[in-house]
Amino acid sequence: MDYTHLGRSGVSVSRICLGTMNFGSYTEPDDAHQIMDHALEQGINFFDTANTYGRPRGEGVTESIVGDWLTAAPGRRDKVVLATKLYGGLGEWPNDRFLSAVNIRQSCEASLRRLKTDHIDLYQMHHVDRSTTWDEIWEAFSVLRAQGKIIYAGSSNFAGWHIAAAQEAARRHGFLGLVSEQSLYNLTERTVELEVLPACQSYGLGVLPWSPLHGGLLSGVLGREAGPRSGGGRSADVLAQRRGQFEAYEAFCAGLGHSPAEVALAWLLHQPAVTAPIVGPRTLEQLKSGIEAEHLALGTAALARLDEIFPGPGGQAPEAYAW
Repeated sequence: MDYTHLGRSGVSVSRICLGTMNFGSYTEPDDAHQIMDHALEQGINFFDTANTYGRPRGEGVTESIVGDWLTAAPGRRDKVVLATKLYGGLGEWPNDRFLSAVNIRQSCEASLRRLKTDHIDLYQMHHVDRSTTWDEIWEAFSVLRAQGKIIYAGSSNFAGWHIAAAQEAARRHGFLGLVSEQSLYNLTERTVELEVLPACQSYGLGVLPWSPLHGGLLSGVLGREAGPRSGGGRSADVLAQRRGQFEAYEAFCAGLGHSPAEVALAWLLHQPAVTAPIVGPRTLEQLKSGIEAEHLALGTAALARLDEIFPGPGGQAPEAYAW
């Protein structure tokens, strides 16, 4: 397993991040523990979760599964760069969600209890909160960092200008600010190339693509009898609208001799802004396939062909749409 720094931070993380969203929802705890065992054995030291994961069983279930695994064997916690998130929630009270100083403190304490740890390595804002000032947010994060409860801060689903605003506010407060951004990014969804990726590169944030297989559509959906993982809905609509692209893509992958999932992940690993795609397996076999992608080198011709099949927005803004 290769490692790289998480953005401009000094911490080293694996080029594959283990996403845990399916743990407790689709994957039973024992199977989830087996997946985490294998991930660590293969050198994956970067685990990502969130305080809301675990539905429909219940919010926080996934964090509890991860926490049980971390404490099941000595030394595991020290080997893992542990990331979780806050923002959403289904609590009955108005301060059970978003990014007020009250919820930042309460959510952190609750995640620490479920994860059975005394600190979170990367504490991420799952979405931008337009109703709370950055002065309040960074003060609350600074308190948590001073208490030793978090080490780094990250964002998810931020626009480029949100990243700029967050970093400039952090600078005013003498705070390190964000070291990473989680964005929807894959071969079929490349809007972040316009402004989010350039902002991340300018401010030294590592990019952590979520849904790197676009809900299973890039995992060889046409080559399987079953449809997309959801069995319908948005994934089915995308497949119907862009079927020709997926046919060309799967034929191209077959010619390479690699699975579509491996190629999709490898493509992300070739993008200079990307630190680690978040691979969220439901099964051990899916994790093994994801790990294989790290060793797949795509040449210039292959990358050009993938751009032909799934063209991006045309590069960075403003040149993508102006001059």
